[in-house]
Parts: sequence; structure tokens; C-alpha cells
Amino acid sequence: MPDYKYHAAELGGKTVRGKLRAADEQDLREQLKNEDLYLVDYEQTEEQRGGYRLRGKQLAEFCRELGAMLSSGVPLIRAIGIMAQRDIPAKVKNVYMNLYRSLQQGLVLSEAMEQQGNAFPELLIHMYRASEATGRLDQTSEKMAEHYEKSYHLNRKVKTAMIYPILLVVVTIAVVMIIFMVVLPKFFAVFESMNAPMPGVTRFMLTVSNGMRENWIWILIGILLIVLGVQALLRIPDVKMVTQRWKVHFPGIGRLMRIIYTARFARSLSSLYASGISIINALYNTQNTVGNVYVEAQFPEMIREVRNGGSLSGALAKVDGFDSKLAASVMIGEETGKLDDMLDATADTFDYEADMAVQRLTALIEPCLIIILAVVIGSIIISVMLPIITLYDTIGAAGGM
Repeated sequence: MPDYKYHAAELGGKTVRGKLRAADEQDLREQLKNEDLYLVDYEQTEEQRGGYRLRGKQLAEFCRELGAMLSSGVPLIRAIGIMAQRDIPAKVKNVYMNLYRSLQQGLVLSEAMEQQGNAFPELLIHMYRASEATGRLDQTSEKMAEHYEKSYHLNRKVKTAMIYPILLVVVTIAVVMIIFMVVLPKFFAVFESMNAPMPGVTRFMLTVSNGMRENWIWILIGILLIVLGVQALLRIPDVKMVTQRWKVHFPGIGRLMRIIYTARFARSLSSLYASGISIINALYNTQNTVGNVYVEAQFPEMIREVRNGGSLSGALAKVDGFDSKLAASVMIGEETGKLDDMLDATADTFDYEADMAVQRLTALIEPCLIIILAVVIGSIIISVMLPIITLYDTIGAAGGM
């Protein structure tokens, strides 16, 4: 259950600020009303929750297995008990066993999941809470299994797409260091012993080679410090915000990243709204599923606009980081009264486009890295070949005399 920072007013007009834990906006309003307070504004705070967090594939397996057993008539507690006895990783088994014990104590599924710390995402907990009122736990489980499977495959494709570029960079650095520290010194030693004239590019490579051989330990330490420094810098909120904004605006890459972010948001919103959760609560629970803090930081203003009577399509159109097709599709759903169907169709469309975007992203990065590698290796070859050519010309001229 999330915490809310609220701004409320008393009957006399005096304002009050505070923090409460509530299931949703309606629950927050009811709690404040019991204290003769009227909600003016609120903001959901990030909960500090510990424990093992189930990954996308594990969440998909949990939902798929639970949905299959519930639809077959297996009682909920019995289903969780069976799942906990399977051959699964110890951390996952521990989550299942704790969930099983909570259910035995009489808690409903959503409350039991909430007690497991950080194990289950808020999105899934709210989905089950909504389905408990309608008795559709099996259908919700199957729907969320599909949701997490698609999210897992999309994230996996993004990570897989980055493996080759990272591997290419690592191999390039390793090859360049071997060439500079082992291969080039032998050539340069020959050139120096023969007093061969060396062009500027060769002298530069010689200086770099000598510097790397003499200070290789400091170079490695420097690289390590740079990597750690960059990681620490990216954790600073303001710096992270700037870099995440850069992701959605960088030429070429920006459009592809916007499609991926839109696909994540559309799928989550579609799943929540189709389960009967209000659009306001659905937006609250999707704001941490995008994967970009710059885009997520715009959600409070978007939610405020919808809560004040604005259209969802109009609010989405103002979010910098979503594909413009999303707002246009939502507008059609609002006009036709079939927002749930349109959200589902839009989510499927963006899932496909995100898949294509990942492939285009890979196709864009690979040639850039290959060109950089070619320039580096080419410069090294030129620095070696030029003195050899000069040496041959000198020998030939001496032989002609």
C-alpha cells in the first residue's frame, strides 16, 4: 500500500500537510474525511521496501502457474503451496513460502503480496486487489502473465541488442592495448636502430606506445576510476535527469527510445484499465514502469490534469518522451467510448514497433562502432607502413648510387 503526501484543508480554511498510507486516492479521501479534512492535492511517495524482488520472467511464471491452477478449480492457498514446493531458486521459494503463510493467516492475496516487502511490484498488487472484488483472479493472472512475458521479452531484446556493441568495445580496447604494448615497440625498435625517418603520425604512436608500456598500471587504475566516477555521477538526480532527457531527444536514437518507452507504458495502462481500475489510479501505478526518470517526472502534472477534468489524450500529448501516435489513438478511444479496446490495440501495436525499434537500434550502433574500430586500426597500420615505405625508398636510393 503506497504512502501519500497530502495537502488538505479544514472547514475553517486552514491548510494541513501530512503523510498517510492509503490503497488509492478514494481511500485517502475517506481517511481525511473522517478527520474533517478535505483533500486539496497529494503526491504518492516512493516506498522504501526491502527484500528480494521477483524479476520479469519470474513474475510471468508466477502469474501463469497461478492462473492455470485457479482456472482448474484449485483453491488459492493450495495453489500457492504447490508452487512453493517446486524446484525453484531458494530466494523465490522463500517468497512463495512467506506468501503461503500470510494466506493461511486469513489475508487476501493482494494483502499477502504486500507483506512480502519488495517481492511483488505495485502494478501486480493493484491488479489482484481489483480482481478480488470481481472474483476474476484466474483471468487477471493469465492477463498479467502475458503482460510480464511481453515486458520481459522486450527488455531482454534491448539488453541483447547492447551485448554486441559492448563486446566490440571491450575487444577493441584489448586489441589496441596489445598492439601498442607488444607489437608496435618491436617495429619502432627496428626503425630507431636503422635511423629511419619517422613521420609525425608514427612519432605520435611511438609516444603513446612508450607511455602505455611505462604507465600501464596507472592507465588501468585511471580507467577504473573513470568508470566508477561516471557511475557515481549518473546516480546524481539532476545529472540522471539530464541524461535521461538526452535519450529521448538524441537524433536517430531518440525516436527509437520513445517507441520503447511508449510500448511499456501502453501495455501497463491497458492491463490496469481493462481490469476495472480507474484511469487515475492506473496512471499512478504505471508511472514507474516506463524506465526513464525524465518521462516519469512528468506524470504528476499529467495525472493532475486528468483529475481536474482534462482528457487523457490531451494530457498524454503534453508528455515529452511518448510517441505522438499514443495520444491520437487514445483520443479515438475516448470519442468512440471504447478506450479499453483502443488501449489494448495500441499496446499491441507499440509492442511490435518496439521490437522493430530494437532491431533498428542495433543496426544503427554496430556500423558506428565498426567505423571507429577501422579508424583506430587503420591509423596504427599507417603509422607502421609509412616508415617502412620511407626506409625502402632510402635503401633504393642508396643502391642506385
